[in-house]
Amino acid sequence: MSAEATNPATPGPVTPATPRRRSLPRIDLRRLGRAALLGSASRGRLPDAISHVVEVHRAHHPDADLEPLHRAYVLAESSHRGQMRKSGEPYITHPLAVTLILAELGAETTALTASLLHDTVEDTDVTLDQVGEEFGAEVRYLVDGVTKLEKVDYGAAAEPETFRKMLVATGNDVRVMSIKLADRLHNMRTLGVMRPEKQARIAKVTRDVLIPLAERLGVQALKTELEDLVFAILHPEEYAHTRELIAGNAAQETDPLAEFADVMRTVLREAGIQAEVLIRPRHFVSVHRVSRKRGRLRGCDFGRLLVLVNEDADCYAVLGELHTCMTPVVSEFKDFIAVPKFNLYQSLHTAVAREDGQVAEVLIRTHQMHKVAEAGVIALGNPYTASADEQSGQGAPADGERVDPTRPGWLSRLLDWQEAASDPDTFWSTLREDLAQDREITVYRPDGGALGLPEGATCVDAAYAQYGEDAHACIGARVNGRLATLSTVLRDGDTVQLLMGQDPASEPSREWLEHAHTPAARIAIQRWLTTHPTPAEDAAAEPAAGPAETAQSARRSAADTAPADPSAPRPGAAITVVDRPDATVRLAGCCTPVPLDEVTGFSVRGGVVTVHRVECAAVARMADAGREEVAVRWGDTTGCRVTLVAESFGRPHLLADLTEAMALEGAEIVSATVEPPSQQRVRHTYTVQLPDAAHLPALLRAMRNVPGVYDVGRAQHHAASSSGTR
Repeated sequence: MSAEATNPATPGPVTPATPRRRSLPRIDLRRLGRAALLGSASRGRLPDAISHVVEVHRAHHPDADLEPLHRAYVLAESSHRGQMRKSGEPYITHPLAVTLILAELGAETTALTASLLHDTVEDTDVTLDQVGEEFGAEVRYLVDGVTKLEKVDYGAAAEPETFRKMLVATGNDVRVMSIKLADRLHNMRTLGVMRPEKQARIAKVTRDVLIPLAERLGVQALKTELEDLVFAILHPEEYAHTRELIAGNAAQETDPLAEFADVMRTVLREAGIQAEVLIRPRHFVSVHRVSRKRGRLRGCDFGRLLVLVNEDADCYAVLGELHTCMTPVVSEFKDFIAVPKFNLYQSLHTAVAREDGQVAEVLIRTHQMHKVAEAGVIALGNPYTASADEQSGQGAPADGERVDPTRPGWLSRLLDWQEAASDPDTFWSTLREDLAQDREITVYRPDGGALGLPEGATCVDAAYAQYGEDAHACIGARVNGRLATLSTVLRDGDTVQLLMGQDPASEPSREWLEHAHTPAARIAIQRWLTTHPTPAEDAAAEPAAGPAETAQSARRSAADTAPADPSAPRPGAAITVVDRPDATVRLAGCCTPVPLDEVTGFSVRGGVVTVHRVECAAVARMADAGREEVAVRWGDTTGCRVTLVAESFGRPHLLADLTEAMALEGAEIVSATVEPPSQQRVRHTYTVQLPDAAHLPALLRAMRNVPGVYDVGRAQHHAASSSGTR
């Protein structure tokens, strides 16, 4: 974990300053290390090493009880004494730096106490019971959660079960993930002396796993700095070019954003509106994205204007004055106050132009909204302490997304998905697709309620977002008052009326899967289809690896799929039927078993034995249909042929990069199919020959690591798809 962090003096991306209460200089970790070893100069005082944390913490929480922080620091320092980081500093500097990051974001005392102790149980002789006795059950829970996260193999984050465990460990209290994000940020800041390949590995995991979760927790301050650090490691040339652009703009004599800010201050002062107008520079990744979108950048493209006011109503008053006295760009207006984003974010977005064509983007929010926009759930305080209004009974929670920081709505849904999706691969593929969504739309119900959906969502997704599994009975929709099919793609601002059938036995169509983009919809539909096979599927329980299982078709299938190399092992050659050594064997195409999988067999027509992985859904259906189960085992052959399905976003050279990655892992591509792009997504199917089945996990990881690929799995065919060939 933090032992991997190295040189704190290593140059990294300079994150543009964001408005804070009072900017504090970056802490000198070497000086903190000396202070940690020497201790405080006088009795009764807080140790010098933690005084910086206390100063920042008091700025956010003036009445905080500092005694637990003092005791936590003493325990952490004494436990880690003698341990050193790779850079040569005392180890205690790491939990101190992590705690300072959280303190700057306004974390409450309990989270800071757990942050100081987050490495003690893993790296020292301190036990969880000792932590609980000394600091209480809440701190114990947080430290235990962070310790469990550290045991997750992030290097194998593409494996579904490891990510599922991580989310389950985090799910009951998002402060666990907040500590982990701060821990990763400090390690990324100090990554300098590691080997480039290790830096790249850590940066990729940060990009694929932790940054999307920081976005969903609303912790923009951590997310943006992590993005810049990852950008510098994975794309050094583009990062250097972006740095030059920012430096070149800073050297300009005039700043159009400053001129816009002066005009706005004058407009608002004359209108009698108390407001603070700040210039908010874009961070490196944001500048890079804007440059790719707009080409040559102008002065206003390097930042945005932030207007801070005291009350919600003042936000709209500011908007009215700016649109009245300046030239608004109407297409840039967004109201995230009336309809907050899924990660707690609230703000008004607009843009104003002047005669020379310069356009300034403007964010308008209250001071409290700004605090939550920067720190997300961390800014919401201790979730176990009721507010004054709640204690008096005056403030009844109205929105589950914003009331309980321990379980924001999206995280509750995430945990529901992982419980509903018994197959880890299904959970992983839907989760990765959800994390890849970086844009949302808002659609409205006829009763005035709103639904937040990913861009590209359809009426099917809206139905399951509103009704859950009751959406199985949906028979149609009206979009903006007009009848529409359930496959209709929704746009931001649409009004959707879902038409529900009255028959309680209504069932979803298999075709709905083609139009469902949200995990909630896909998992609910797949779950129903798995538990309600059609009669044709029961009769045809042997799934569709190829033509029907008559003797003639079995021979034709074997001929069609025979390897080009006669010496290569045949499908099924590695399987031995225990009581029928001469039986003809077929490997099921629904679950594509390979050596090392636990398998079972069933006798089907034509004397053929079809082999499935024991966890395959078809096994239960075939047993219920009365098929004879046959004992099978793998022989000595370790080579295998397997069909893999890769799903990706479309981009140039993707196919070349993917096949190159497969070749480097020793996979011989027997056949490949690439379906036409749909919604900018591409589905690839590859049948590959591997010399050793043990190489399969490494092959899957290599394919998933190709940029643009968001999921790779073994082929899963539905039994019904073969019924037409029988």
